[in-house]
Amino acid sequence: MNSPDALILLIEDDLQTRRFLKSNLTLNGWACTEAKNAQSGLESLRQQFPDMVILDLGLPDMNGIEVITHIRQYSEIPILILSARGLEVDKIAALEAGADDYLTKPFSNGELNARLLALLRRARRSGTLHDVFVSGELTVNLAQRRVSLANQEVHLTPIEYNLLAQLVRHAGLVLTHRHLLKTVWGAEHIQDSHYLRIYMGQLRHKLELDPARPKYLLTEVGVGYRLAVNESPTALNDLPKLA
Repeated sequence: MNSPDALILLIEDDLQTRRFLKSNLTLNGWACTEAKNAQSGLESLRQQFPDMVILDLGLPDMNGIEVITHIRQYSEIPILILSARGLEVDKIAALEAGADDYLTKPFSNGELNARLLALLRRARRSGTLHDVFVSGELTVNLAQRRVSLANQEVHLTPIEYNLLAQLVRHAGLVLTHRHLLKTVWGAEHIQDSHYLRIYMGQLRHKLELDPARPKYLLTEVGVGYRLAVNESPTALNDLPKLA
């Protein structure tokens, strides 16, 4: 896999380390978005929909173990820990909290790239990442973060895309209001059902020929929403199951 074609969220508080990592990741073909603390990192995770997370345990606003635990409440995204903490107890704590791999500073650029490629391959084999979903004239390429309708690219805001991507990953299944609010906006917004109504309306105006009579983004009254898969859908990977 010479061209990863994946977005990495880098959560690291040290500016020089972030710049060094971003430079090396870019040279190796990765796209990279940065966060200087846990709060901004978790917000980026919800809005930018990265494929993997690189996480430093020593963040100023939240313990790294707490960050892992928080992420695992709603996402199975691969997490690689980069930390100066080399003790076995620290590694065990991070891995038991839900991290997928642990690399101790200092490390070589080659080893970091190899670890990331291994995580990406594992995620794609296990179905954590899915490539392309097609239903009728709607195409969603999760790897490239591109959405098109009748072969015309559609621009979505980060939140619109994140909402659509959740529906794609569980296509054909009903996702409850609570699940979508928690996953897209965070647990603190599970009562803010008006968020869903507003953004689902925006998505329908962009993706439906007749927003009042949608054929893709369907409402399950009183429960949630479902992405239709009866418009001759195909996918490069099997559709995931909602746990």
